[in-house]
Amino acid sequence: MRRLISAIAFGVLLTASAKASCVCRCVDGEMQPLCSSSIDLPPICPLTICPLTPLSIAPIPPLQLPPLGTSQCEQRQVLNPATRRYEWRSICN
Repeated sequence: MRRLISAIAFGVLLTASAKASCVCRCVDGEMQPLCSSSIDLPPICPLTICPLTPLSIAPIPPLQLPPLGTSQCEQRQVLNPATRRYEWRSICN
């Protein structure tokens, strides 16, 4: 019983730390995890219906190297939960 409680507590701590630097957001009309670091464990995002993305032309990408641990970055529309509007953001993989 003690091991079970320890395992559950450890799992909760891992989940809490993973969600601290990763969030689920609507990206181009689809729910996806966005993490601030490439080594963070992305959370399992809930199935959600996202608002439709507005038609617009992507901005010119900045000329810079992608962050460590990523290979490429691209401009994508991400829903801002505060304004409920899509904004162009650089998303790196």
